[in-house]
Amino acid sequence: MKKRIAIFASGSGSNAQKLMEHFKHHPEAEIALVLTNNPDAYVLQRADNFEIPSHIFDRNEFYHTDKIIGLLKNLEIDLIVLAGFLWLIPKNLIQEYPGRIVNIHPAILPKFGGKGMYGDHVHHAVMAANEPEGGITIHYVDENYDEGEYIYQAKYKIEKDDNLEMIKFKGQQLEHNHYPRVVESIIKKIKK
Repeated sequence: MKKRIAIFASGSGSNAQKLMEHFKHHPEAEIALVLTNNPDAYVLQRADNFEIPSHIFDRNEFYHTDKIIGLLKNLEIDLIVLAGFLWLIPKNLIQEYPGRIVNIHPAILPKFGGKGMYGDHVHHAVMAANEPEGGITIHYVDENYDEGEYIYQAKYKIEKDDNLEMIKFKGQQLEHNHYPRVVESIIKKIKK
């Protein structure tokens, strides 16, 4: 029986797309559900293109009910993968899936992490600090933004002429190359 992954995303979902592609014909694991807090998120179209069911939820359902946990349990989800999901994960979900929620952050943590540090905000901060390199961090999720145990980090060089778009592109290349592979290595360790 295949292990089942749920993806949480808030926006376009380019990392979600790479995960969907990676696991489309995988012998051991599959993307079973895409969840979003944004009814206009392009990730819903991506899920539809791969014939993966999706669920849209609001703040009340996420933070004040157990409906999301019920849905995940019902679908026998083994691993939760955050792919550009911007809300803090509630304690009840973390307790239900200890060590089985993973996130990707567009910087080398612990620098440039925490509340409000996502997407372009991170890249602007990296540029403002004149960092010689940027990167990504794949980490487990705990009750705080970007503080869970690191799983994998990768870096890229920032040239002095690099603008925001170049830095974003370099970071996304790393994300798209490494996230599916790292998620696969994690899911292989989970006992069904």
